[in-house]
Amino acid sequence: MTRYIGGIDAGGTTFKCGLAQVGDDMDVNWVARLRVTTSDPLKTVDGCAEFFRRAMSDLGATTKDMTGLGLASFGPLNLDPESDDFGSLLGTPKTGWSGFGIRQAFVDALGVTVNIDTDVNAALLAEMSDGAAQGATNAAYLTVGTGIGAGLASNGLIIGRPRHPEFGHIPVARAKGDGDFTGSCSFHATCLEGMASVTALKQRFGDPIKWDAEHPGWDIAADYLAQACRAIYLTTCADKIVLGGGLMTSPFILPRIRRRFVEQMAGYLGMEDQDAESMIVTPKFGDDAGLRGAVLLVR
Repeated sequence: MTRYIGGIDAGGTTFKCGLAQVGDDMDVNWVARLRVTTSDPLKTVDGCAEFFRRAMSDLGATTKDMTGLGLASFGPLNLDPESDDFGSLLGTPKTGWSGFGIRQAFVDALGVTVNIDTDVNAALLAEMSDGAAQGATNAAYLTVGTGIGAGLASNGLIIGRPRHPEFGHIPVARAKGDGDFTGSCSFHATCLEGMASVTALKQRFGDPIKWDAEHPGWDIAADYLAQACRAIYLTTCADKIVLGGGLMTSPFILPRIRRRFVEQMAGYLGMEDQDAESMIVTPKFGDDAGLRGAVLLVR
């Protein structure tokens, strides 16, 4: 039986929307897709809802004929289904979004069941299902973009529910050569996100998309992200650590992270270069991991 399932990867910059045709084998075939610029909450929701109405109308149906909508959202989120504010944003530096009931807004706009989780949990679900972390017992998905977040799985189950990790806000040791940068996080300043997100890197070095292979920013970012991988590995015994997000599209960063990770481990637990190469990887589904995971949330 063919079903139509909506997915949204709700990010701080854009909301990636997709309508998928999904068979009994859960093979995902995209029928229509659109990016909606993240602006104020109601305008953003309206733009996404209009996309789904139009896409279903083109199929001779309405949004009420959708099996459901999977919403993979930036956070922090209230994910406790017993809470009156289930599916709402908590305190976030994203202007106008704190306290917004994002899940209920899409229920009201589309008249469908909405399953919600964090964007990183959804991406992790996609990569563990049939991606770069397939077959892993313990795995993590770390996204490095406007902010930094992580989804963590132990013994095949995503941890933290009914809450979720806020891994981007762990403390990190200042990288060599990073000077006296005070951090970009409005809550914790020099946390992982405050030092290694694209936002933080732009503030002291300019846009990474313009950096050449020898730019010092790569080594500084790699140091912080290696610290993050070390914390994940030593805490969760991860088989796979999948690094996604805008920064990871550069060919210059992954080898540096692996090298710094091995250096930081300093021979502990016998960690060598080939172990890091096998464990620290980029997503099979690339920029689509969160959107694909959103569809899988409906499953």
